Amino acid sequence: MAKKKETKKEEVEVPVVETPIVETPKPKKIEDKEPKWEIKNRVYYLKGNKKPLSRSIRSSGIYYFDEEKGYERELKYCENQRTSFVDEMQGDQRLSHIIFRNGALYVEKEKTVLQKLLSLYHPQKDVLFYEHKPVKIAENELDWLEFEVEALTVARSLDVDTAEAIMRVEMGSSVNNLSSKELKRDLLLFARKSPKLFLELTQDDNVQLRNFGIKAVESKIIKLSNDQRNFIWTSTDRKIMTVPFDEHPYTALAHWFKTDEGMEIYANIEKRLNN
Repeated sequence: MAKKKETKKEEVEVPVVETPIVETPKPKKIEDKEPKWEIKNRVYYLKGNKKPLSRSIRSSGIYYFDEEKGYERELKYCENQRTSFVDEMQGDQRLSHIIFRNGALYVEKEKTVLQKLLSLYHPQKDVLFYEHKPVKIAENELDWLEFEVEALTVARSLDVDTAEAIMRVEMGSSVNNLSSKELKRDLLLFARKSPKLFLELTQDDNVQLRNFGIKAVESKIIKLSNDQRNFIWTSTDRKIMTVPFDEHPYTALAHWFKTDEGMEIYANIEKRLNN
């Protein structure tokens, strides 16, 4: 009896499908647009040097333009209310006065309504009075000190010609009477007194060009016409350039020295100054 041929079954691999793990996104933290109001005691001062024994400011009949709502809102300070906005008040409105004594007003941290009225909404804020902010004052003083240090450092490194050009802006023609030590001293004093202006002048190339033009006039190489409209060669009375209308003569000359024609005249004057 013939044996049946055994057939070998092929094993079929079933692909394993991995189910992706979907992470639930974490909700984003919504930050408040308005800065959080700091609960603290605050002091307000009248602007200027006057410190009257008492000075009242308006506590009613004033308005604040609310950009979010798009209209003006009436303000009133009432100690029995939790807001200074009239449209949010409830019940009786007992009007209170706002009085500065000897130019100052101290407001305890518990009086948040009055503080917000003075610090945020009152139309005379930073006009008639201001809030004393020690941190802001310290930041401004630090910025000023950094300007001063930088200005003094730059002043020590300047050459005589640049120093003369800068001091001529401050002192005018009297700078010609200074010795080199006096010039250096006055330069350092100017840098300490007005550090920001000093640093701006050191970066303004027109300062040196104006000084060059003034020295050329003082040396009688060129001259400015009586009507201050033209610069002229002193030796030949030939016109060099015309000053544009409503522009300072030496500022116009400094700008003109940067042109192709002006650069040639500058080189000519420089040779004469050095002889």
